[in-house]
Amino acid sequence: MAALRSTRVNRQGTALLAVALVLTGCGGAPAGGQGPGNQAAPTQSAGWFGGYLDVTLPPGPALVNAAAGRATTLLSFITASPAQPCVPSWGGTLSLDEAGRTLQLDDKVRQFRAAGHDVAVSFGGHQGPELATACGDAAALADAYTTVIKRYSLDVVDLDVEGQAADPVAAKARAQALARIQAERPKGSPLRVWLTLPVARDGLDSRGKDNVKAMLSAGVELAGVNIMTMNFGPLRNGETMLSASQLAAEAAHQDLEELYSGAGKPSDPGKIWQGMGLTPMVGDNDVADNTFDLQDASGLNSFARERGVGRMSFWSVNRDGRCSPGAQEEQRPSSSCSGIDQDTGDFTRALSNAFTGSS
Repeated sequence: MAALRSTRVNRQGTALLAVALVLTGCGGAPAGGQGPGNQAAPTQSAGWFGGYLDVTLPPGPALVNAAAGRATTLLSFITASPAQPCVPSWGGTLSLDEAGRTLQLDDKVRQFRAAGHDVAVSFGGHQGPELATACGDAAALADAYTTVIKRYSLDVVDLDVEGQAADPVAAKARAQALARIQAERPKGSPLRVWLTLPVARDGLDSRGKDNVKAMLSAGVELAGVNIMTMNFGPLRNGETMLSASQLAAEAAHQDLEELYSGAGKPSDPGKIWQGMGLTPMVGDNDVADNTFDLQDASGLNSFARERGVGRMSFWSVNRDGRCSPGAQEEQRPSSSCSGIDQDTGDFTRALSNAFTGSS
């Protein structure tokens, strides 16, 4: 996901600039899909909606739902404590107790749930130290995850795996820890695990695929794989952030069919879509000409509903508003606004349309 306090580098790197549009051979919509200006009416709604909320950004987390209906906000990001690698912290800056005292986070979570919504927690992010890379022992890592799960009474966790966190040693420890936690959960109260990965126009990279394999090999029951449809590099002639995102989603879907089939898991195309999430970075991305606007958001929502995608998220709730004068000049993209002309909550409303299910 976007780096803590916002700006991410283009994770996929310069090699992606030469990636062929494998599904079409040229710019535009993916084969069998709808282009940004030619979208059929969605045939179904499915899944749940939740934006990522950077907990550590001032003035502190505002758990306010702008979606039409239920939302599951993804509190971001839990990383390792710099001084204690097997102890979870909020972004390496606040302990869980400190977040409760200084940000009133525990109270805000309770109030948000009382209003009919929910929270999940995202572990990792682009900046570390990520728990699985800092704490390589699977048992200690499981204890660290469990501390967070119990603290916030979680049924859903999100593992944002990118950069160094995609290392195979970390992948194995992470998978073993989560398999242990799932096995120890009370019957009838499963822990739903989402794996969030970078994606390019041609799908998951080799390390992303290896992380899915590690989860499946360890026996983790994945709720789904969430792809970060952002920072695609220079857009080609006629291409939009929507059409690039559609290409990435179709390619990742094919990757997941192959990965699940290879692991002996059900690989029905419809079920694969139900186990996928889409997460754009709204407004200005880290790549100069990558701006995901409100038309892109409406189009991606329609695409997701047509395919039966199980989850819609975005980076980030903190950025879902117009920039104040000078904000963009100080930091582009800004961690606190989108960089485009919009009303507060516009992206939430556009992306959440019909995603009213429970996480």
